[in-house]
Amino acid sequence: MSGESIRITINGKEYEVEKGMPLGELFKLAGVKKAIGGKLGDRILDLQSPVTEPGEIKPITRKDAESLEILRHSLAHIMAQALKEIYGDKRVHLGVGPTTEEGFYYDVEVEGHSVTEEDLPKIEKKMREIIKRDYPILRHELSREEAVKLFKELGEKYKIDIISKIPPEEVISVYKQGDFVDLCRGPHLPSTGRAGSFKLTSIAGAYWMGDSSKPQLQRIYGMAFWDDKELQERLRFYEEVKKRDHRRLGRELEFFTIDENVGAGLILWLPRGATYRRIVEDYLREQHLKRGYQFVYTPHVGKSKLWETSGHLEFYKENMYPPMEMDNETYYVKPMNCPFHIAIYKSKVRSYKELPVRLFELGTVYRYELSGVLHGLLRVRGFTQDDAHIICTEEQVNDEIKNALTFAMEVLKDFGFNEFKVFISTRPEKSVGSDHQWEVTTQALMNAVRELGLNYEIDEGGGAFYGPKIDLKVKDTLGRYWQLSTIQFDFNLPERFDMTYVGEDNQKHRPYMVHRAMLGSIERFTGILLEHHAGLLPVWLSPVQVAVIPIADRHREFCGKVLQRLKSVGIRAELDNRDERMNAKIRDAELKKIPYVLVVGDREVENGAVAVRGKKEGNLGSMGIEEFIRFLQNKLEAKE
Repeated sequence: MSGESIRITINGKEYEVEKGMPLGELFKLAGVKKAIGGKLGDRILDLQSPVTEPGEIKPITRKDAESLEILRHSLAHIMAQALKEIYGDKRVHLGVGPTTEEGFYYDVEVEGHSVTEEDLPKIEKKMREIIKRDYPILRHELSREEAVKLFKELGEKYKIDIISKIPPEEVISVYKQGDFVDLCRGPHLPSTGRAGSFKLTSIAGAYWMGDSSKPQLQRIYGMAFWDDKELQERLRFYEEVKKRDHRRLGRELEFFTIDENVGAGLILWLPRGATYRRIVEDYLREQHLKRGYQFVYTPHVGKSKLWETSGHLEFYKENMYPPMEMDNETYYVKPMNCPFHIAIYKSKVRSYKELPVRLFELGTVYRYELSGVLHGLLRVRGFTQDDAHIICTEEQVNDEIKNALTFAMEVLKDFGFNEFKVFISTRPEKSVGSDHQWEVTTQALMNAVRELGLNYEIDEGGGAFYGPKIDLKVKDTLGRYWQLSTIQFDFNLPERFDMTYVGEDNQKHRPYMVHRAMLGSIERFTGILLEHHAGLLPVWLSPVQVAVIPIADRHREFCGKVLQRLKSVGIRAELDNRDERMNAKIRDAELKKIPYVLVVGDREVENGAVAVRGKKEGNLGSMGIEEFIRFLQNKLEAKE
């Protein structure tokens, strides 16, 4: 300890204490019991952490949400110790082991062995042994030289890599439990015996530091809570999440695939998925036309000069694909559509009478994402945005924002999302644009939300440097919130590209520009939508809405007529003429999440009818063909 003193407050009482005193000693001084840690500002400390800054410390007990950070961090170390005891100290090399929203993970390399899900019960058993031993968890501070020497002796090459990246002014600490020692900032429990309920859940691959040029480690995930009942509830939720995983559904429904020969993060839409996508895109085009948007198409590449002017080469280059040299010019694949839409706006002199100009494109963009973060449709390298840019006058700002927000909510409701959260992000410390511009646009965002009767939360300082924004988050069936729609002001690009319009005074004026996407990207939105509906999409979105199934060969001719009648009125139907039993055909249609199955036997042929089975409703009985068509058309009209 330094000999200096600092003032800290615990439970409303102020204490003058020696700087560097461990938190546990401070709590003893203050008479605090049952605490397993404390919170100073945004930082969570364990009982061994030295307190080096003045301020108010909130004691953390198991009843506090912050205590889970301490529990989960400790369980990550307990899992790492278990791996070393099972596979040998020198064979197990540890990467990083942070906490997650519901648990923890550790990135590990086990020489000569690939850990599988079959190994997880064995690892769990060893973890419970370590917990039962109730090792004290002890914190030690080391010099950089001592830390490097220690982890070299332990053969922990990834820890040495981490140490090399720790800033010189930062304290290096390790935590020891029994014979196990690990590089860590903390926080941790006082002993392994204080750990709560846990379950190891899955294993994934993860490149070291998220870099595909570096070794691939195994990421072992666990879930942890204090209470076993809560853990079991979350595990049931987790199983439901696994059932709804869009990657699994995408395979089962034959929606999309990813081929290594094409490239990671690049989606191949299969015929059924392509049909669904066409439906979505046609719907978006129709809705935009109704609201006065103009369609545009832009190239997939642009000259470097364009990206220099936009600022992308200065601020976004690490997310862009490498340049291409053609005809002594440098080109880049586009990461965004905005500069092209600005070029279209600037293709002629604009009058105030033309504004607002609303340009819309289903524009495909390419962004270089690290392979370690790619995730099915949710994180990709090539994706199509429902991208719009609204260029308007100051007087038009309020109405345009309100219209864009209303439009977004109406569209999302059609896809089956009905619960929303609205966030308004305000001016950050570093920003462009005048005070007047920020005031007008931020107020416009707030007014639009209020006038629509919506509650909102303020993300203070969370706007981009070039303007405030609205983020619209939707709640899915499992209670998860996803950020989809964004309405974003931009003061930066109009200046950079010298965008103008001629006003009533015959002078040039700078327009306001709004970036607007409702679904975000077709790919990510599809992943969210598949999980929200568990693959059973609303009938209007289903690539195949009806499966027609004959019971025997003699019913095929009538089924063919049923199929043609359905297709004649625009219903997407398929006839299953395979030489399979009827029950097998019905089961296959259900697995493919086809909303309605029409079964035809002798009685149906005789009565000119079909036996209707709904995936959601079950057996709906016999209907005439025209009756069923009316029934289905009502569903389609209601976007069910």
